[in-house]
Amino acid sequence: MADPFEVRMRFTSQLQHLNASVNSSQKAAHYALKYRDMDEDLHSCILEQLERNSMNNRANIMYFIEHLCDMAQRENHLNFVRMMQKDILMVVDAVAPSDGSGAANVKVVRRVLQGLQQKNILQPDTVTEIEGCLKERDTVAEHPALSPIDANAQREQPSNQTTLAKTNGVSRPDKRQIEQRIEEDRERHKRLREGIWAIGAEGDEEFERLWDEVSDIGEDDYIAAEEDAMERRRAIEME
Repeated sequence: MADPFEVRMRFTSQLQHLNASVNSSQKAAHYALKYRDMDEDLHSCILEQLERNSMNNRANIMYFIEHLCDMAQRENHLNFVRMMQKDILMVVDAVAPSDGSGAANVKVVRRVLQGLQQKNILQPDTVTEIEGCLKERDTVAEHPALSPIDANAQREQPSNQTTLAKTNGVSRPDKRQIEQRIEEDRERHKRLREGIWAIGAEGDEEFERLWDEVSDIGEDDYIAAEEDAMERRRAIEME
């Protein structure tokens, strides 16, 4: 039997090192399901890391939650799903806090909530209720933490300060975190575009869609086909 402390530490490390790739989320989800007998402890790890990590990492954990719930549902281990349903408001408050410090994560929360609703993990009423709260937090352009830093205020800060600057009491992401977030968002948008153009493995959805867009054959089509055939015969005779 695995050591519970070691399992918790390894899972915590995986959550802390999540990135925009699907593989990192799936790897962490597989690990959680491998030790499903410790599901309550691992669920508490998720909530704990949502409180302790940067806003970028909280966004990555939010995407991971969708993967975990989806895989748990498919493997019929619904404890993870039930616990996340119970604590979803706590999760949203951590990823996109009401103080506006996580305004950049509001779109992430909305996207994951829509995915969970489509997978029948969250009820439409729950998503609608949370959406009402998110409208008040979607203030990226107006929030002081995302506005330019005042030059005088910046000079007053210690020269050796490497942690987050604060504006009006709200943590402001540093340059490295901003660049990391831009890169991760770019990676996710790339995957989203790839998903739009992907053709399903089963059935002929693309063929059926194109077939529906084509109009029925009419008399003009037959006339045009005969004219084309005549032109081809003349070209052959000229040769």
